[in-house]
Amino acid sequence: MRIAIASDHAAVDLKAELREYLIELGHEVADLGPETADRVDYPDYGYKLASVVADGTAKYGVALCGSGIGISIAVNRHPALRCALVSEPLSAALAREHNNANAIAMGARLTGIDMAKACLDAFLSTEFGGGRHGPRVDKLSNPATGN
Repeated sequence: MRIAIASDHAAVDLKAELREYLIELGHEVADLGPETADRVDYPDYGYKLASVVADGTAKYGVALCGSGIGISIAVNRHPALRCALVSEPLSAALAREHNNANAIAMGARLTGIDMAKACLDAFLSTEFGGGRHGPRVDKLSNPATGN
């Protein structure tokens, strides 16, 4: 499966490690940058990641910054994206099962590599549960349909 990954300068090392991990798992990875730890603005990379997931170039996205908060907000500006900030495997699995998340965000200053890998594993191995969650997820992309 094709997965896009992007970060800001604070998470460039975690991005490189997770990119290699995903490749080891057999995934095709689109590394959207940055390539160095030179200062960049996380919204630019969050928007880029959202675009390639929304247009189908990648099935899922992995967004990384120092805390994971800023880049998750940027990704979620796109109406087709549902990016969940996660810090442990249960929240990563629930993001897929309940919210049909198509991206996850993590903070490089808060999440170690082993935990980040565990979150990726849980996210990628969990299917959307549908059922009662379906109409709720639909409202996330179409707020006008809500009450």
